Amino acid sequence: MHSSRIVIIGGGFSGIGMAIRLRQQGIDDFVILERAADHGGTWRDNSYPGCACDVQSSLYSFSFAPNPDWSRSYAPQAEIWAYLRRCATAYDIDRHFVFSQNVTGARWDDAAQRWTVTTASDVFQSNAVVMASGALSDPILPDIPGLDAFNGPMFHSAQWNHELDLRGKRVAVIGTGASAIQFIPQIQPRVAHLDVFQRTPPWVLPRDDAAVAQWRKSLYRAVPMTQRVVRGALYVQRELLHVPFRNRRAARVVEWLSHRFMQSQVTDPALRARLVPDYRIGCKRILVSDDYYPALQQPNVSLITDAITSIDAHGVCTADGARHTADVIVLGTGFRPTDPPLAPAVVGRDGVSLARAWNASPRAYMGTTVSGFPNLFLLLGPNTALGHSSVLLMIEAQIAHVLGVLSLTQSRDAAAAEPLESAQRAYVAALDARLATTTWNAGGCHSWYLDRTGRNSTLWPDGVGRFERTVSHVNAAAYRFDPRRATAGARIAHG
Repeated sequence: MHSSRIVIIGGGFSGIGMAIRLRQQGIDDFVILERAADHGGTWRDNSYPGCACDVQSSLYSFSFAPNPDWSRSYAPQAEIWAYLRRCATAYDIDRHFVFSQNVTGARWDDAAQRWTVTTASDVFQSNAVVMASGALSDPILPDIPGLDAFNGPMFHSAQWNHELDLRGKRVAVIGTGASAIQFIPQIQPRVAHLDVFQRTPPWVLPRDDAAVAQWRKSLYRAVPMTQRVVRGALYVQRELLHVPFRNRRAARVVEWLSHRFMQSQVTDPALRARLVPDYRIGCKRILVSDDYYPALQQPNVSLITDAITSIDAHGVCTADGARHTADVIVLGTGFRPTDPPLAPAVVGRDGVSLARAWNASPRAYMGTTVSGFPNLFLLLGPNTALGHSSVLLMIEAQIAHVLGVLSLTQSRDAAAAEPLESAQRAYVAALDARLATTTWNAGGCHSWYLDRTGRNSTLWPDGVGRFERTVSHVNAAAYRFDPRRATAGARIAHG
């Protein structure tokens, strides 16, 4: 059994960012439990062809660690993963990692005022737990009859089979979301035939990706302020993109732009008709691509919009009675952030699990702390995702909140802190009211933003700036601070 003041679960952007800021605050007694053999999180796991960020590179990095060497406007996966590993090394947090530790549960001991975190092979005790496992860490498989009957290779895009050569193969892609729109143009030239199964057409806007000129990289290295100015301009631009989600007139303008973009790229009116969404823009995630529409028009590609009824040994069967023969099936079916896989195994006061407390609809105060779960912190927790900007900005605001709570706990010589149930309830009610009229809730679609109860427990309803102002500051009156008992473990130090 190992003991530390803080256990961080997950070694992606959230976990690495939290670790760096802890060390900068003088807190060194923590471990990072990572289930894989390397850090990187979703940017390690998602290595499918064409995988890249859909937010401009200069905005998709830690504010305290700019990268002047991004090769493109939208950084590819390999560069983002390499950036994360460099940050871990540069800020001396590699030594805090414990790899190949698949966390199976965490339980709060009220008498000892400590958490016990179990993995498949070990046990860790700590005063506090930071869940930094991410919202997009566990892919979901579609509920299709006969999914296990297919006799060829089948894999999710987040678990790409790089050993499989797709050249000359008939490939079926199920899904047309954010991952599929990136890998479809990459594999299309290599396959014999590509069947793309579309359930709901996405709204697509131009990506305008381009290589970053060498002179610009040199300028960023020589005068770092210039990259900060670019980052600031991108921040403002992205904040303006939030307006259409709340304003129907603004949304119509963006829809018009998307229609014009489609018309400029898709020449076949019949194909265009099948690519036009029947819901408001933003109700589902808006996708950006310069090459998706052109790929769909290649002679070896078929867009199939009939509903999938089953999968058999030889391919995919659809509602029109057709069987679409396939050698390989690629599932671009995304993730389910509203059902965190660890929620049933995280147990707080009175033996209540997160899953039971949430009852199929995740809720958290400031998206970060949960009533009934002392010293538990969630990064990218409920209602912290965005539809318009970089989630790294949200992560940094949440980290500031975590540090603030730890500081207050230390200054009061308390053992534990958790939000008052009344404060959490009021916070969530205000979020729900703000979300009610947005396109995400009232845009005419059913998206992965909505949980099993139909509530939007995924997205933040406003701009990043409002989140930063709201979450970075800690209101002590919203928290319950438990005094230290004589039998409790060591205090959480803040320096």
